[in-house]
Amino acid sequence: MDGKNCSSVNEFLLLGISNDPGVKATLFITFLIVYLIILVANLGMIILIRMDSHLHTPMYFFLSHLSFSDLCYSTAVGPKMLVGFLAKNKSIPFYGCALQWLVCCSFVDSECLLLAVMAFDRYKAISTPLLYTVNMSSRVCSWLMAGVYMVGIVDASVNTILTFRLCFCESNVINHFFCDVLP
Repeated sequence: MDGKNCSSVNEFLLLGISNDPGVKATLFITFLIVYLIILVANLGMIILIRMDSHLHTPMYFFLSHLSFSDLCYSTAVGPKMLVGFLAKNKSIPFYGCALQWLVCCSFVDSECLLLAVMAFDRYKAISTPLLYTVNMSSRVCSWLMAGVYMVGIVDASVNTILTFRLCFCESNVINHFFCDVLP
């Protein structure tokens, strides 16, 4: 016997923000509008940067990936939250919760690292403007982006694996609108 008092959990029940039908309808419309604005703004930014050849610089390359990261972690949480406002069954499978947490963490971590890379890019542009094109070549930018996504995925994988190996001894009811560590 290993001394643990663990029970297996197959699904979690996400209670959401409110149980009042009037508040739920208002919140659904509000969050739907916000989510659609996020989708349109980020997809528009990515398409605009890809289509305009004047914007094929390191700064805009990183900005398009920042929009992509924002789009991905918003999409990891947003649709399930919106469905939770309307659906009677608010459960999410154990592995679905783990996947949601993994995707959300991966892109949040990547976005934070990407902001640091963008600051480094601006530092290089200001401190050594004559060597900027050499220092921040497309190859260097690609390697930086690969590093950002790899570190984000590894960090999120470690967090997810350690979190979902914990014992879930209490109720599987989560008083939140997405799978987060504290709830």
